[in-house]
Amino acid sequence: MNPVVHFELPYKDRERIARFYQSAFGWEMQMLGEEMGNYVIATTARTDAKPGAPAGAINGGFYPHKPDWPAQYPSVVIAVPDLAAAMGRVRSAGGQLLGDPMDIPGVGRYVSFYDTEGNRLSMLQPLPNMPVSS
Repeated sequence: MNPVVHFELPYKDRERIARFYQSAFGWEMQMLGEEMGNYVIATTARTDAKPGAPAGAINGGFYPHKPDWPAQYPSVVIAVPDLAAAMGRVRSAGGQLLGDPMDIPGVGRYVSFYDTEGNRLSMLQPLPNMPVSS
């Protein structure tokens, strides 16, 4: 099985979205710089004794809303052991890839896709030093 390991939501105002989730749910926010696309990492749970394994929940993040990007909606990220193979399975199952895979420094290789119902999701092949819970 390939577990859900992350979620993403677009934002129009970075400070506002960080403040909302900090205030409403107590999430910890890490504001990344322009070199990382002004991404905001949301920690919703502390990791437990198993390195890299979420403590019964997933963490996530927020990205800037861009008028020229497609399908900027809430999304989940699915961990896969081999991104190229998973991309092939998505295509074969009737899904559509959104652009080319990209490397996220210190995290892994990432690509978004539409499922057969038009939902936008993403896949991540984590770096070898980032265990994925099963």
